[in-house]
Amino acid sequence: MSDPMRPPVSPDRPRTASLRTDPSRSRASLRTAVVSEVLQDALDRRVKATGRDALDVLDTGGGSGNFAVPLASLGHRVTVVDPSPNALFALERRAAEAGVADRVKGVQGDAHGLFDVVERGGYDAVLCHGVLEYVDDPAESMRNAVAALRSEGVVSLLAAGLGGAVLARALAGHFTEARQALTDPDGRWGAGDPMPRRFTADQLTALAEGAGLRVSAVHGVRVFADLVPGVLVDTEPAALDALLRLEAAAAELPAFHSVATQLHVLGETPGAAEL
Repeated sequence: MSDPMRPPVSPDRPRTASLRTDPSRSRASLRTAVVSEVLQDALDRRVKATGRDALDVLDTGGGSGNFAVPLASLGHRVTVVDPSPNALFALERRAAEAGVADRVKGVQGDAHGLFDVVERGGYDAVLCHGVLEYVDDPAESMRNAVAALRSEGVVSLLAAGLGGAVLARALAGHFTEARQALTDPDGRWGAGDPMPRRFTADQLTALAEGAGLRVSAVHGVRVFADLVPGVLVDTEPAALDALLRLEAAAAELPAFHSVATQLHVLGETPGAAEL
């Protein structure tokens, strides 16, 4: 559980890390670049608004710390809630290797029983990434995410996009499955589909607004990345950088939300949105 009395990170401690991805890093950066950019900007605004160098962040379903460890490297205190003991063990090891073990805490739990393991109203930001696809009641999980916030805070919501799955099945020649996903209430292409649920941008926005948030941004994630052959990115000079720039340019355009593999929604409490 986050400790609101814990002193903030010393302003003398250098912040060399960033959620903003170095384009030269790897093809894997395509999966997080857009979300990382939007999330860091949102947290920077919260730092300015609160006057505190360190924020308390809750990462639900945070797994091994893909976002939690970089956030802690920025000086924030991050609590990760995940049902998998193996993921939490990997998180602990990853945080230790990054030198941020004192700012990352992992607890076993899930979105349904969130307040069995963390406090209500104790966080400046909540990450809900890859969670709503798997829970029994997405609306309840969204309400829990908002209830974990302080009076002014932000929620980062990332979920599987319906259109991206339809496009991927069609391009693979599975036209019947593509049509099934398009018409299925949960966006599934068949009994063998490993994804329990997918969303449109309108559906995710409605969930956020229904939980009392004001939606400040919607982005398409991996609009092109999953369609471009890996050999092209790996062999063409500067191709990864160019693809990252293309992804960033398309992410905010509503026309591309309908074909994105994932959708990212940034929601703020009314008080935070007015700042």
